[in-house]
Amino acid sequence: MSKEKEVKTNVMRLLDKAKISYRHMEYEVDENDLSGTHAADVMGVQHEILFKTLVLHGDKTGYLVCVIPVDDEVDLKKTAKISGNKKVEMLPMKELLPLTGYIRGGCSPIGMKKQFPTYIHESAEALVEIGVSAGQRGQQVMLSPNELAKYIRAQFADITVS
Repeated sequence: MSKEKEVKTNVMRLLDKAKISYRHMEYEVDENDLSGTHAADVMGVQHEILFKTLVLHGDKTGYLVCVIPVDDEVDLKKTAKISGNKKVEMLPMKELLPLTGYIRGGCSPIGMKKQFPTYIHESAEALVEIGVSAGQRGQQVMLSPNELAKYIRAQFADITVS
């Protein structure tokens, strides 16, 4: 009888190496719905604790990353101000993989090809645990938001549409 091998993504290997504890969760991917909302529903977790990773480009500082609750929308004006830009815009989808090493639906704030300024929505700070992509569709890691912020040198900020 063969035992199924546990999935170990690069994100998990980096967290292991940094000695940051996490829980791994898997879910069935629906190619027609790659939203974090769908992932939260399928995994049976509260939407408020599951976060999506968005990559943006600022007119002054270049690339930046926002980690926000799956049901929320990034506020471009707030994000521009907090990041020292006049204007920020979402990264075109075709640029995501070459820039970060991740595909849509599997983008993680951990282990991108390059470290970019990162902002985590301030609601995470009050939570014991949040979920972010483990770097592959269908894979999530649940970990302390404070440990995550410290590891990726992120700051907590109000970056969503109210």
